[in-house]
Amino acid sequence: MATFTKLALQPAGTTGDGLGITVVATATAGTAIHTASSTPATIDELWLYAVNTHSSAVTLTIEFGGVSVTKDIIQQSIAATPSGLVLVCAGLVIQGNATAKVVRAFAGTASKIEIFGFVNRIA
Repeated sequence: MATFTKLALQPAGTTGDGLGITVVATATAGTAIHTASSTPATIDELWLYAVNTHSSAVTLTIEFGGVSVTKDIIQQSIAATPSGLVLVCAGLVIQGNATAKVVRAFAGTASKIEIFGFVNRIA
């Protein structure tokens, strides 16, 4: 039977603290948001929310385990403050790999987007 464990985002493959992650990068490869498992039988279900602290809309790009435009990129415009939490990744899954896949993000303006969220790890 599968085991579900709720975790904070793990940007560097270590235990996260649950606080927001500032998207500093403005181009690929983006700021690390979560490092998936290096165990192929493990699946991470990601829930990501963004907050824009800027006075104008900012485009957010999520690199979901890679940087290929045709299969890894999710883009969304995040409205200006006060936008509140905006859902940008609703339970998408990423499977473990011998070389852990990394979910990254970059934005049109540096340090104006914060990413919050959690992972349901299924093993």
